[in-house]
Amino acid sequence: MNDDIIDDGEDGDENVPHARDARSNDTRARNTRAWVLHPDTYKSSSNARKPALALEEAVALGHALPGLEVLGGTVVRLPKIHPGKLFGKGKIAELKAQFAQAEIELVLIDGPVSPVQQRNLEKDWEVKILDRTGLILEIFSDRAATREGVLQVEMAALSYQRTRLVRAWTHLERQRGGLGFVGGPGETQIEADRRAIDDHIVRLRRQLDKVAKTRTLHRAARAKVPFPIVALVGYTNAGKSTLFNHLTGADVMAKDMLFATLDPTMRRIALPGGGPEVILSDTVGFISDLPTELVAAFRATLEEVLSADLILHVRDIAHPETETQKTDVEDILTSLKVGSDTPRLEIWNKIDLVDPEEHDALITRAERDEDVQALSAVTGEGMQALVDRIAQKLTGGARREEVSLPFSAGRQRAWLHQHGLIEEEAQGEDGYRLTLRWTPRQRAEFDAL
Repeated sequence: MNDDIIDDGEDGDENVPHARDARSNDTRARNTRAWVLHPDTYKSSSNARKPALALEEAVALGHALPGLEVLGGTVVRLPKIHPGKLFGKGKIAELKAQFAQAEIELVLIDGPVSPVQQRNLEKDWEVKILDRTGLILEIFSDRAATREGVLQVEMAALSYQRTRLVRAWTHLERQRGGLGFVGGPGETQIEADRRAIDDHIVRLRRQLDKVAKTRTLHRAARAKVPFPIVALVGYTNAGKSTLFNHLTGADVMAKDMLFATLDPTMRRIALPGGGPEVILSDTVGFISDLPTELVAAFRATLEEVLSADLILHVRDIAHPETETQKTDVEDILTSLKVGSDTPRLEIWNKIDLVDPEEHDALITRAERDEDVQALSAVTGEGMQALVDRIAQKLTGGARREEVSLPFSAGRQRAWLHQHGLIEEEAQGEDGYRLTLRWTPRQRAEFDAL
């Protein structure tokens, strides 16, 4: 694949060579031939993603969708965004010739594209246009396996589609009669379509509410069992599923592909090497500019993170933009209202992919920080140290405390016994005198009873 960087100039740039001659590949002719464009609309800054790396991620997204043959990608520098067509006239003509020569059928634009821009570009280029949000929705739709996942993706797609309705056929405007002798206001086809989408979203939300109630019951059942919940979060392709498989012995699909797994998986396990018994939860991977429709739709699934006793933030420490990916994940956790009071452990995964000198430096840095663990989920390096860190995080904040309960507080006393927090118990004239060892989080849960 040949990824190029070009300017959106009006004075004519050199044509961008496509990845391979369109006539030289007959083995995948049945697949849709696609090209990726990354509009570089941001001024260079320390916080901005490097255009070449952003394009690489966008191309990887294209490869993650079955049925696409991504021939290549281009970074297009935009001095300004053209409201009607996104790109300038010269660039549109240049890209049209390139797409025609390569027989491109689908153009993936790595960024937001308005409905008007999409319609105009599809008309000029005679290809299908899909923006970043649309592509991610397509991938999620292909990967959703459970009933809940399918419903969530469908609702997110409808919410996205609702914003794409464009006034294109004024002749479809129709008159709806009113009361008495005065005619009612005219109703356009767009308004009718929007109302139909809204009605469908309401039906999907009702079905999701039923699924969410079931999930709530399961969560309540788990709360009665004294097993802490450890949730894995991280940027997509950071290695969460590989780490999950290593710790649980499960067989969750783990591939070098964005969004290889979508539906969350939970396992009750005893951590290797004598670690505590926990419930380990593997969640969907995050990504920069994750569509707001998806964040809203998957909020119920990601509520497992909200109830977690420990969050393991898995990072691909070998990725050149690992710090930016970390910020993206933290921003999404903040949008989900995951509080900073939940204990966290940062996992520097894939240390087997860095050079030896950097490898030793990462190990040294991680050993000095109790909130960081460097490891390789593939080779197993650092895994026992991770188990020790998890055990320390789950029990290290525990303190001993004397508590008195009246005889009438049977529910609170039963809760303490269920969670194994009572070290000593004595019965007096007015009630029970208990010696407890618990964490601040467990104390807060007890006070909320």
